[in-house]
Amino acid sequence: MKYALASLFFLALTGCQQHEMSKSNIKPVVPKKEVVFEGLNRPWSIAFLNETEVLVTEKNGDLVRVDLHSGTKKTIAGFPSDLTDSIGAIHFGDNSGIFEILLHPEYEKNQKIYFSYTAKKRGVGKTTKFVQATLSKDSIYDLTTILVAEPYSNINYHYGGGMAIGADSKLYLTVGERLFWEHDEPEIPIAQNVADPRGKIHRFNLDGSIPNDNPDLGADAVPSIFALGIRNTQGIALQPETGKLWFTEHGTIQGDEINILQAGSNYGWPNRTTGRLRSKDYSPPPIEDVVFTPPSWFWQHTVAPTGLCFYTGDEFPQWKNNLIVPGLSLGSLWRFRIQGDTIKSAEELFLDERVRSRKVAQSPQGKLYLLTDEENGKIIRIKPEQQQTIH
Repeated sequence: MKYALASLFFLALTGCQQHEMSKSNIKPVVPKKEVVFEGLNRPWSIAFLNETEVLVTEKNGDLVRVDLHSGTKKTIAGFPSDLTDSIGAIHFGDNSGIFEILLHPEYEKNQKIYFSYTAKKRGVGKTTKFVQATLSKDSIYDLTTILVAEPYSNINYHYGGGMAIGADSKLYLTVGERLFWEHDEPEIPIAQNVADPRGKIHRFNLDGSIPNDNPDLGADAVPSIFALGIRNTQGIALQPETGKLWFTEHGTIQGDEINILQAGSNYGWPNRTTGRLRSKDYSPPPIEDVVFTPPSWFWQHTVAPTGLCFYTGDEFPQWKNNLIVPGLSLGSLWRFRIQGDTIKSAEELFLDERVRSRKVAQSPQGKLYLLTDEENGKIIRIKPEQQQTIH
């Protein structure tokens, strides 16, 4: 796997564009944005119940059901009572709140959903929690805890909270290592300590049990750990063509990355980073006999990449099987063309319409949507401006 570098500006390669255009007599489709719903309290994630009804998590609000056709929103009752109080208005950098929402692969039969959020424990602090529940109309019940990433703490950063279902029908969960400053690391850095669930990607069966074929990381390891050395992964997505899982990674000073998930891999944090550490006086302790897995891509500027997806729709033929990645910092939105495990080209979209974004997702019919991380959060449809045949 080779390193790939991104510059600070638009990186679509002319040669790539010519190659794509030669495959069809249709001109490249110009994308435009259309706001289809607004009034969400910093939306984080979206799950399509059908083409017009969606579940949306609001970081600073609720789990809600939105009807994109009628423009109505209903709060889902029954959310766990240990949800932390929303303090985003007090500290903008606090990531506490409701995170990912995901449907069970057999949702139409069992109405089961998965969600993640910041759970609080009185007098102790907060941490990332993952739950399975059953959805009935506008309520959830039969809640089952899958993972509580203890220990609880009063640090308000880097919860992770990403979720995806792999080609193996397993549930993958991401947990951030929670620190802001590297000098607060314990003797064994959190992300490198296999006895600590933080700073890891975990793998479960769909019922919340632990698969027998998870990597063996030692007698003291948390058995659900699938990969380690993670700083803060908020987005993880399945690549339909290959069955591989790709995930985004937040760096500190630069160091934002895109990685391919591999069983038992160590992605290096804080011993390896493509950026710089915040704590200039901190040096991670050396780790012997470890091979760190390099990223598939890293930016040379801060992007803060979040909830990604692979595009498989038909509205943008030149985007087929491309990876779409939104970002919080600068509000960028990226399109990556991939060959094998290598990102061959990158394009930043909507250079004149940047908006802080937490998630990009595709509907059952292949339509592309974007969630904006705002107090008046929006669901934006990315659609073709026009499609013209060359005569």
